[in-house]
Amino acid sequence: MTTNDIRRIVMWSGPRNLSTAMMRSFGNRPDTTAIDEPFYAAYLAATGIDHPMRDDILASQPNTPADVALDLASRTVTREAGTSVQYEKHMTHHMVPSMPRDWFNDATHVFLIRHPERVTASYAAKRDTVSLADLGFGQQVELFDQVCQQTGQVPAVIDSDDVLAAPHTILSALCALIDLPFDDSMLTWPAGRWPCDGVWGKHWYGAVEKSTAFAPASLSPELPTDDLRNISEAAMPHYKRLATYRIG
Repeated sequence: MTTNDIRRIVMWSGPRNLSTAMMRSFGNRPDTTAIDEPFYAAYLAATGIDHPMRDDILASQPNTPADVALDLASRTVTREAGTSVQYEKHMTHHMVPSMPRDWFNDATHVFLIRHPERVTASYAAKRDTVSLADLGFGQQVELFDQVCQQTGQVPAVIDSDDVLAAPHTILSALCALIDLPFDDSMLTWPAGRWPCDGVWGKHWYGAVEKSTAFAPASLSPELPTDDLRNISEAAMPHYKRLATYRIG
């Protein structure tokens, strides 16, 4: 199988945004291999930011953007027999200005969005400090605009709440939009840790490891502090901008 035979689907998401469940959904397809946040270590190395399990993450992945891009291309070329789709889960905040963008020129891009209140509340439950930059909303709009300019087309946008409310409807529509046959295997998956999960899953993936399907969304959370409410409000214009393009 040659590189041209492989479909690369790059899913752009912020943290705490249903992104790992979406990776489960695509990764459960018999024709798909999933890759989990390949630029995480390079992001930590470039910024010096202290994240949970930082040392483990740095040891688990290439630490330079060039090596990550080479690794992604190598995986595409050496894809095991029977799989023709490479699904890449990417965090928008990992794409700091020093990160090159030419590595995704041949990919199909999808943007996964979620209401800022939900993202902020979920992130704050896992980390003591939260900033707008941590949540990736501004970076997501920047990447969206870049993809639009690069391709001359508006990429697909899906909202996490829409997926949870009607997974078959939204995923079928998404697959049609990106010219990928829908497969019922996207609606359920085995529980537990997966081989594609990053080492950071021990800290972040507790809920999704117990899941076997998309569950209905819970009630909107209450943000307990003014700081968190301010972050959520600052993210809203970015969310609303992309929400105008969402499927459904």
